[in-house]
Amino acid sequence: MKKEDQSYLYLILFHVVVGALGFLLPFTAKIYGYSIFIYGVYYIIKKQNRNNEALIAAAYVVGSEVFLRMTGGNPLYEISKYGVMVFILIGMYYSGFSKGAVPYWIFLLLLVPSVIISTFTLNFDTNIRKAIAFNISGPVCLGLASLYTFRRKIALAEINSVLLSMGLPIITCMVYLTFYTPNVQDVVTGTESNFQTSGGYGPNQVATILGLGMFIFFSRVILDSKTKFQVILNLIIALNITYRGILTFSRGGMITGFLMIVLLLVFLYFKSNFGGRVKLNYIIVLLIGVMIATWSYTSFQTGGLIDKRYSNQDAAGKTKQSQFTGREDIAQNEINTFLKNPIFGVGVGKGAEVREEETGIKVLSHDEITRMLAEHGSMGIIALLLLFFTPLVLYLENKFNMFLLCFVAFWFLTINHAAMRTAAPAFVYSLSLLNVQLGFPKKKSIVEGE
Repeated sequence: MKKEDQSYLYLILFHVVVGALGFLLPFTAKIYGYSIFIYGVYYIIKKQNRNNEALIAAAYVVGSEVFLRMTGGNPLYEISKYGVMVFILIGMYYSGFSKGAVPYWIFLLLLVPSVIISTFTLNFDTNIRKAIAFNISGPVCLGLASLYTFRRKIALAEINSVLLSMGLPIITCMVYLTFYTPNVQDVVTGTESNFQTSGGYGPNQVATILGLGMFIFFSRVILDSKTKFQVILNLIIALNITYRGILTFSRGGMITGFLMIVLLLVFLYFKSNFGGRVKLNYIIVLLIGVMIATWSYTSFQTGGLIDKRYSNQDAAGKTKQSQFTGREDIAQNEINTFLKNPIFGVGVGKGAEVREEETGIKVLSHDEITRMLAEHGSMGIIALLLLFFTPLVLYLENKFNMFLLCFVAFWFLTINHAAMRTAAPAFVYSLSLLNVQLGFPKKKSIVEGE
């Protein structure tokens, strides 16, 4: 075995072992969780962020978030978003931030009015600090990370390193799920999102991170497997993550991951020459074959229930009235709230309280877009438009960033079904702003415009 294959295998096996220990010896998850944040700070400071170590450390935090939440390994529930922000700030200290990132300064400023309003409108018995932090930490994380990544020159090899850093702890999550639910047939009895196959945790968040992991390792099969051994290993990992992701019975995350793969393949196909397209044809046929095999195996394991889930049917085969498990009612409520408060909205965190007063049901939003409308009003609309169009303008400038459309799609689709519960959509969005270079950029011009 080649040395590079051996090193890569050891890296994978380490994360397999961490996942197994997380189940067999639960206290090790806490050790793992604390170690990530302590070592992350040490790693960036030691390297002085010469090669964007801040992004690598932040990516690892993002990939580990769901595993640490389901195992109780996180020092604090929301710490991953704050961890990303701390790592990025340390990175800024050593490498600066883009002076041209005006859209993201504006974005952060647009969040302020609603935060101020919420301090006056939230109910007396509400923990104001927690209510604001829970809802605003995701957007602030996105804005801060974007200030760092905006037009920052980075080599394609470095992007692949960042994605690998995000993908490794997702392997840990996959292994933990395998130990948690060794016999799928015993726990799959219906077509609802399944907590048992999701490690006892929220299937929506689990499927989101597994869908991202599926994309990462399929992209490594295509772009960053230096030997046949790595191709096979990455393919095995990708298929296992796909299988575990489908088993959550939560569709949003897996459909998002699949669409990211399609976008990447389409981009590569149109950018390749004739020889490259021939190779891609073989890869596409291979991927279609293994995906069909994985789906067929999952269908067999679930007694056909997964087919019914994706066909929007219940266990008896009857078509469900709603495809969104009631989330459209929440979205409609938030749109109505926006129409009543169109300028500045009702304030951060107040949307859930308004909904409870009007419907008698206490439920948090799953859609960041309608939440922004309800709680930030027209300021939220401007903020969302800035987020949507800025990376597309950058794409016209630098069409070599093959991941740009994939990252924007992940952000947009994820915030539509899982809001910004995790750090993943915020951080992945920020990666779309990077100025990807074929070679390694000169150190004197890490940030364009400096």
